[in-house]
Order: sequence, then structure tokens, then C-alpha cells
Amino acid sequence: MTSFSELGLSPKVLSAVADAGYTDPTPIQAGAIPVALERRDVCGIAQTGTGKTASFVLPMLTLLERGRARARMPRTLILEPTRELAAQVAENFDKYGKNHKLNVALLIGGVSFDEQDRKLERGADVLICTPGRLLDHAERGKLLMTGVEILVIDEADRMLDMGFIPDIERIAKMIPFTRQTLFFSATMPPEIQGLADRFLQNPTRIEVAPPSSTAATVEQKVVASGVKDFEKRSTLRSLIDTQEELKNAIIFCNRKKSVADLLRSLQRHGYSAGALHGDMDQHSRTAILQNFRDGKLPLLVASDVAARGLDIPDVSHVFNFDVPIHAEDYVHRIGRTGRAGRKGSAFTIVTRKDVKPLDAIEKLIDRKIDWLDGDLSTLGAEEDEAPKPRTRRGKNADKPAKAPVNDEAKASKAEPAAKKADAEEKVVTRQKSSETRNSKARAANDDRNRSRRRDRDDEPTPVGFGDDIPAFMLIGSKA
Repeated sequence: MTSFSELGLSPKVLSAVADAGYTDPTPIQAGAIPVALERRDVCGIAQTGTGKTASFVLPMLTLLERGRARARMPRTLILEPTRELAAQVAENFDKYGKNHKLNVALLIGGVSFDEQDRKLERGADVLICTPGRLLDHAERGKLLMTGVEILVIDEADRMLDMGFIPDIERIAKMIPFTRQTLFFSATMPPEIQGLADRFLQNPTRIEVAPPSSTAATVEQKVVASGVKDFEKRSTLRSLIDTQEELKNAIIFCNRKKSVADLLRSLQRHGYSAGALHGDMDQHSRTAILQNFRDGKLPLLVASDVAARGLDIPDVSHVFNFDVPIHAEDYVHRIGRTGRAGRKGSAFTIVTRKDVKPLDAIEKLIDRKIDWLDGDLSTLGAEEDEAPKPRTRRGKNADKPAKAPVNDEAKASKAEPAAKKADAEEKVVTRQKSSETRNSKARAANDDRNRSRRRDRDDEPTPVGFGDDIPAFMLIGSKA
């Protein structure tokens, strides 16, 4: 078997690896490290938990031993889909780079910009970040990417598949074309491979396991449950209580709201549990994750933010409270257990609505997952989903409901009603016509009355001008 000393790593790196207790590389490490040291592009595909992070951290440390970074000009860039995974990669650099004097900057959300700016001012040999926060710093004029020699895109399928494509393309345009690019992921569907080819130049593809296979050390079972949430919660509690070797477990939900609801339910039933999802602030996420690592919280209810790359070595169980929407996520979820050759157990709660997603998972991993204690047919017939008649409320609640009326009866009742409506409409029309005629007659009478008043002659007829003779006509009068 190949040893680390045969891969071409520097003595400083080999010393740190030995201090960490590792002697033999995993297959992905043995295949990727020599190629990366030759500064060639790499597309590495392997099961989760097989050491992909060290596959790019170790050769990067060796390549970075020569030279130093300038202020605001990082030498290498590592992109991660989540804050937790970015922080974990930074921990790997601390562990394996303890014999180096490299500046490592971590740019993630939830942390002060000012603190991150100070790290960039000192010069970053290694820049580890999520795409959004990197672009925020770049738009503020705090970063110059023309000095990047190595670009690493970790969890490449998720980075490209979940809306990061525009961000990755923008970042790639900031980096020199002559860079070295490394892709690593547990899954690489054909359509995602086409996108990855945009960023890789003549890459070496290193595939040490089927692209979507699961670890043989993980026992997988599916569990039948009713559709209602309270039924699924009851099924989950039964699973937790019946697992004799359960040390700790991650419980995955598809939505953040489901995470919060399930956490409250478990706590009400006396279980010690914490939650992890994307809406939590960074301090809370870090604290919960550390408590889970330390064994203070045996149960962690999480969204898929915890499914990718988190290295918690000794997780005994994984429970899928919700069947994952994307089949690839199943591989990542159950990969949180059975890591580094340990045994693990993964249980997925399945309802009648989850048949298609389950079929997609079994097709992806190319195997049937065994049922635990009977399949969905043991739950009995599905309830009729037709809308139920509304129940009466209030003072008429005790009155019997009217019998249903068939179409013929409805038609026979509709005819008299239609005739009655027509008769009423005719009456209203006649009334309106009569009112119109009356208003016209009243208007004509008023006109006649006004003309009569003008023709009236009840007073005596004046002679000449009467008493109102104009003064000018009296001038020169002899009278």
C-alpha cells in the first residue's frame, strides 16, 4: 500500500500528518495528491468521509512553502457552500500547516467585516470563503484576485447545482486564466459535469468509487409511517428509543420550519436536542455544533446545511425525518455516519407521498434499501382524500342535513324558479317604464305652467310711460 511519504509531499507536511496519527492515504488522497503537486487540474470524486479535504489541503501546503502573499492579494482560494464546511477546512489548515507560517483568512457570513479586512491587510496565503461573502469584499474594493494561483471548488455538485453558478463564473473571471483548478465532490451527475468542464482545463479525473455510492459500513433501513407530522414524530421517537447502540444522531429535515417544529416536539418529550439551519446566526451555529461534537447534545436536528462535508467522526446514527428532495442529498446525509471505517446506521422515514423520491434514491445508489418492520402496505388503506361535507355549527347543529338532490330534481326545481324570476323582471321593467312616462308628463306640465304665467294680464294696462317718463323727453316741453 502507498504511504504518504511516496506522494511527493514536503517534510513539513509529512511531519504534521504523522503527528495527526495518519500513516496511509485513502484512495482519493493517493490518486489526487501527486497530480495536484504537478499543478494539473483535478476532478476528484469519492464517497463522503474518505478524506477529500486532505486531498487538496496537503498538496496546497507543499506548493505554498515558497513565496509570501501581498496585502489584499491572496495566493490561493477555496470556495465552500456552507459556513460550517469553510470553518472545517480552516481547521484542517491549522492541523496540517502547524509547521508553516502561512496566513489563513476565513471569509464567511455572520462575522464582522472589519475583522476580516484586518486579516486581508496582512496578506492571505490561503483564502477560504463562501461565494457571497467573497463577492461582498470584492465589491467593497478590499480584494485583488490577480495573484491567485490555485482555485479549489469543494462539494462541486452542490456549488454548481444550487444557484452558485453565476457567483462562481464572476469569481472565475477575477482570477488569472493560468490558475490551477481542483474540483472535489461525492457526486458528479453528468449534467453537473458539463458545468464543471467550464472551469477545468484538461483535468485528471480521479474516481475511486461509483459517483453516488454509499459506504459499505453504513446499515441502511427505510421505515414506514403515516403521512401526518405527528405520526412521523411518533415513528422517530420509537426509532430513537429502540436503538440500543445509539450514541448520538443527526436528524435531517427538508425545511427550516420543520427543523424548528421537530426540535420543540423532541424537547417537549424530554429529549436533549439542538438545531442547526441556515437562518441561525454564526455564533449559535458554532456553539450548537461544538456541543454536539463534545457529546453535550446527543441529538442534532438539522437541515441540509449539515449534510455536506461536516467532519464529526463518531456519529452513530442518521435519521431522515424527511426523505430528501434531491436523491444526491441522501448520499451526503447518511455519509455523516460510518466515517473512517466505523460502523453506522441510517434510517429514513417514508410515507405514501415519498414513494417517488425513494425510487429515485434507490436508482441513484443502484440498490434496494430494506424495510424495517414492514413496508407501506402494512399501514392499511389510505384515507379517502375526497373533501368531507361541512359539519353544521351553532344553533342548527342538531338539525339533520338535507338529503342530496339528483340532477333531474335540481332541473325540475330550477324551472319554476326561472319562470318566477322572469315574471319579477317584467314587473320591474313595467314599473321603470311607468316612472319614466310620469316624469316626462310632469316635465311637460311644468313647461305649460311657466308659459301661462308669462301670458297672465291681471293688472291695469299703463297709458304711455305712466308716471315713469324719462327726463330727456321733458326737455323743451311747453306744458
